[in-house]
Amino acid sequence: MAFTIYPAIDLRAGKAVRLQQGRADLQTTYSDDPVAVAADFAASGAAWLHVVNLDGAFGDASPNLEVLRAICAAVKLPVQFGGGLRSEADMDRALNAGARRVILGTVALRNPALVQAAAGRLGDQLCVGIDSRGGMVAVEGWVETSSVSSAELARRMIHAGVRRFVYTDIARDGMLVGPDLDGTRALAALGAGVIASGGVGTLAHVQAAAPCGAGVDGLIIGKALYERRFTLREALQQAQQGT
Repeated sequence: MAFTIYPAIDLRAGKAVRLQQGRADLQTTYSDDPVAVAADFAASGAAWLHVVNLDGAFGDASPNLEVLRAICAAVKLPVQFGGGLRSEADMDRALNAGARRVILGTVALRNPALVQAAAGRLGDQLCVGIDSRGGMVAVEGWVETSSVSSAELARRMIHAGVRRFVYTDIARDGMLVGPDLDGTRALAALGAGVIASGGVGTLAHVQAAAPCGAGVDGLIIGKALYERRFTLREALQQAQQGT
């Protein structure tokens, strides 16, 4: 499978923002126009977009589903979308708004039967986000840390039929120190495709991630692009060279 770079658009109150280590009080707003951000990523050669509804993850009401709809209408790229999806109706609303793939988070731990049903119904349109704090799964917008390890949740989800994960080491998220590639490889070794997320800060991090091996099939990049540490075109070129 090809290695894919996913530029990230995190939505809060309809704006493109980034949080540091998932903390709502450490927010930087980068754009009032997420559709324009998506268009810039598309023009730079993105093959996919990674869009997160932070309000949904925190349990707040928001206009972000309509923002997703606007992005999908304006930019003819596949979009994976997550944040606060807790029911089949939530998933269907996101898919009907134009998302190609939905990402489930907290519900994977709270309601595995729902995930199993969704996996059977949606197949490759389903992904589970595994957000790790010290090796343990964090839920509810990363506010709560569970007693279940990331590896154990991955095993349960694979048994339920899930075939792709987004793996985030929360301590690295927004810190530009590099993604947790060892943790990413460990999950991939269980038999699923894994997209690494959290911490990308340099092209060297992209270079290290691209040849990670079987099952590691993507990398999400956010803050480094917004802070112009490198361009998306440069990241795409580096990933192509690495594979």
